[in-house]
Amino acid sequence: MRKTRLAFVIALAGGLTACGESSSLQVSDGTGPSPKLPEPNKTLIPTVNIAPAVGWPAGGKPTAAAGTQVAAFAEGLDHPRWLYVLPNGDVLVAETNAPPKPDDSSGIRGWVMKKVMGKAGAGVPSPNRITLLRDADHDGVAETRTVFLQNLNSPFGMTLVGNDLYVADTDRLLRFHYEPGATEIKTQPIKVTDLPGGTLNHHWTKNVIASKDGSKLYVTVGSNSNVGENGLDKEEGRAAIWEVDRATGNHRIFASGIRNPNGLAWEPTTGALWTAVNERDEIGSDLVPDYITSVKDGGFYGWPFSYYGQHVDERVKPQNLDLVAKAIAPDYAVGPHTASLGLTFAEGNSLPAQFKEGAFIGQHGSWNRKPHSGYKVIFVPFSAGKPNGTPVDVLTGFLDKDENALGRPVGVVIDQQGDLLVADDVGNKVWRVSSAK
Repeated sequence: MRKTRLAFVIALAGGLTACGESSSLQVSDGTGPSPKLPEPNKTLIPTVNIAPAVGWPAGGKPTAAAGTQVAAFAEGLDHPRWLYVLPNGDVLVAETNAPPKPDDSSGIRGWVMKKVMGKAGAGVPSPNRITLLRDADHDGVAETRTVFLQNLNSPFGMTLVGNDLYVADTDRLLRFHYEPGATEIKTQPIKVTDLPGGTLNHHWTKNVIASKDGSKLYVTVGSNSNVGENGLDKEEGRAAIWEVDRATGNHRIFASGIRNPNGLAWEPTTGALWTAVNERDEIGSDLVPDYITSVKDGGFYGWPFSYYGQHVDERVKPQNLDLVAKAIAPDYAVGPHTASLGLTFAEGNSLPAQFKEGAFIGQHGSWNRKPHSGYKVIFVPFSAGKPNGTPVDVLTGFLDKDENALGRPVGVVIDQQGDLLVADDVGNKVWRVSSAK
């Protein structure tokens, strides 16, 4: 234990960069329906390879795929993470960051991880608000910006059912009354249900979407650790997707063993629920691939006991081989440590034909891989409701030549005009990707 603590201190003293081992595979090897899974490589010093957050220079922007163009839809935001489009075309942006969680930053390891996240741009206080952006003249730039909701607690997911707007704070699911066209809400919320939070609250983001008939809400709840090292008693209700009855607030675990689900979306062909998931760290640059997958009611996806189906994680003690035997392998890997957060399906987009059927993924970028992975937006082609083909880069160029992070993409959504909007929480912008003129 003392050696491990010393290793973390050495990593910090060394600048929190390029410590630990390096990848022996390409990101593409950890991508697709059958990713390569090498032997775990747990080192004394975990791989720490931060892309320092520096923001965009004046006039800077990502590189868009052939046939598309990118421009700023909104600038000067404060840590924009998640996006939601209202029926009238207004865009809601959750400006948010991690809440205080003192028990998650205690000890040597917690202290080091706090420094890591700070260098990556995630150490700023949470603005705790939702901002409304309106592009009334449809020129691709939001000319109206208002504070829609404020004094929240690390808000993230948003969804509207009728006149009920649901917001997933880090520790509770809230309901607000929404009047169509409103540019702010001042009424007090009604709590639908508590969500796992508290002073540990390792993975703090909570997303929410509604069922097609509006009767159920589905909420993501990430794990309280990397692989259960804080004790499985701290994981109650976590690493799961909840199903919440909208009328009563009663909930049940819809699917479990999902380390850190973020994006949620309904696949338009089959109607299946899909999620984007961050897998575990600290067993090598090539493990474990993040993934997108359809989610089965009652399904168990392995965490913490196994990864990518039934590959046992020997770090977890005691093991549960009965649960491992039930673990479902994900549908499609999207690269190790890419931090794939955003997920939206292509339905209704006006981009070129190659983007007509499939899923857009916002990849926030790695800290636990050398060389870096993620830091881009990709498109996974689908056919008949399933991934079919290799990913296509939609937005790249978020890292400069010195491996600094100019931006980090998070939430992705199709707007009312069919363009792709991307929240960039380091660049403090929302980007708009449209067909090239």
